[in-house]
Amino acid sequence: MSGSASIDDLLTFEEDRARHDEPERGGRFGRIMRALAGIAAVVAVLVVGLRAVGLQVSLLILIAGVFAVFVVRRVVAALAPPPISTGSRAPATHDDDATWNWGARDALRTAINGWEWPLDWSNTRPERFTSVVLPRLAELADERLRLTHAVTRESDPARARVLLGDRLWTFLESPPRRPPSPRDLAVIVAELEKI
Repeated sequence: MSGSASIDDLLTFEEDRARHDEPERGGRFGRIMRALAGIAAVVAVLVVGLRAVGLQVSLLILIAGVFAVFVVRRVVAALAPPPISTGSRAPATHDDDATWNWGARDALRTAINGWEWPLDWSNTRPERFTSVVLPRLAELADERLRLTHAVTRESDPARARVLLGDRLWTFLESPPRRPPSPRDLAVIVAELEKI
């Protein structure tokens, strides 16, 4: 196989990986100093603005209020769902009565869609199954074999064949001419999960 991916790689977003790979600038001290500088700037602007209109507010109350706004803003930003990327697709079908939040990004939903769309395409174009879905199933089989038995189909074909079973081995090694039925695919996936 050209490259292998772990199951964790299949369930994470590119944005999540990029966010974790970014080095922190200045560390914790730098973040605190930037926050304090922001609070000081906002307080200074508010003091000048309030004095310009003839109002006087205690400096301590003003600082506490601005600090509270900064804290609330930080908490809301931490709890907000990640932004929707421009490359994401809307689901092919959805139930009108469902209360599912389709706008929220969810790793499980993305992983499911990563399977749902190619399987849906393979109904209309059978060659898509052998070029898109079958390699993914083979990667999952190799990953399951590697994680549970420390072998892959390439490293130890004889042992992998015994572990996979004849039906799953034949399915992965000699692709069918047409996509399997949903029932057959469910049986194959169940066998894959037993590894």
